Amino acid sequence: MTHGKGIAGPESARLVCESKTRWAWVLGTWFGAGRMKPGPGTYGSVAAVLLWYLAAHLFHPGWFALAIGTALAALVTTLIGIPASTIVARESGREDPGFVVIDEVAGQWIALIAIRPDWQHAALALVLFRLFDIWKPWPIRRLEALPEGTGIMLDDVAAGALALAVGLLLARWV
Repeated sequence: MTHGKGIAGPESARLVCESKTRWAWVLGTWFGAGRMKPGPGTYGSVAAVLLWYLAAHLFHPGWFALAIGTALAALVTTLIGIPASTIVARESGREDPGFVVIDEVAGQWIALIAIRPDWQHAALALVLFRLFDIWKPWPIRRLEALPEGTGIMLDDVAAGALALAVGLLLARWV
């Protein structure tokens, strides 16, 4: 198989490592959270929850402003994440690299859009998102088949939407 600039084998792996697109790797791994082990996706999700929780408690936005801000953050992260994850996947030679966690960040923020900004509801959104992201019930799994960064990102966007819907239903009792 040929990688990079037409060089096959170990030489191509070295070439791929030398020619990283910095912005894509920084954002794709969410500032290195994707390099943490075990479970880099969980670290990406936890980073997203912590940023959301911090913003909610530092700026004290109203419920509607927090929901709009979270939705906008998820949208922007998704739009940037598609090309970033495409570039990282190509440069790493992997179809869906586990260390790309910008998709978890976008999906997690979707799961938090209309959730109360307390630790109980944040934890509920985190658990639900990780459950649906790992399990990938139908039709979420089908989205992985979309090409490159679109497939990498959109299955997590769908998992986030499902986690939000279930979270809002469960939040009535939590």
